[in-house]
Amino acid sequence: MGIIVANLFLTLDGVYQAPGGREEDTAGGFAFGGWQAPVSDDEAEAAIEAEISRIDALLLGRKTYDIFAAYWPHQSGDIGTALNRVPKFVVSGSLSDPSWAGTTVLPDATAAGRLREEYGQVHMFGSGVLIRSLLAADVIDRLHLWLYPVTLGQGKRLFDAGTIPASFRLAEPARSFPKGAVSLVYERAGDVETQEMAGT
Repeated sequence: MGIIVANLFLTLDGVYQAPGGREEDTAGGFAFGGWQAPVSDDEAEAAIEAEISRIDALLLGRKTYDIFAAYWPHQSGDIGTALNRVPKFVVSGSLSDPSWAGTTVLPDATAAGRLREEYGQVHMFGSGVLIRSLLAADVIDRLHLWLYPVTLGQGKRLFDAGTIPASFRLAEPARSFPKGAVSLVYERAGDVETQEMAGT
């Protein structure tokens, strides 16, 4: 059985919208597209490339798929080669003729969960709406959060209203990078538990 890994680039205040470019996603009047590059560095980028090199299949939500499909088919280099080579899956109720070669359309989160039966490592990038659906369906095995030292005060957030209560445990040691970014890899650890703090 394989695993589904959700990779998400986040600000300290939980925003994942448009890390890669000014026009990537301007929904809601978002004014900070391209926030990731100034707080990234060579070590962080090498770690992301290493993560991408492990992909056996790519899973995306419709919005992120459209962004990727418009850009990556025209790119070379290690990342472009890896993303163009692997099978790609997009969860969508409206897309019928995907433009990116090697893409299969899936109807829902349940169908996405079954990819673990065919591939060793299924990776997601972005796709916050889909990640929330997959978390609710309990079919994400790992959350890989790339946390960057910047706050924006606006934008789409992963853990917003409607987040399913759950607890997580670190699956790998946390890793920090020279400009302050941190890589955090979590696995689901069951339901939320509560208790009183011990008295001092």
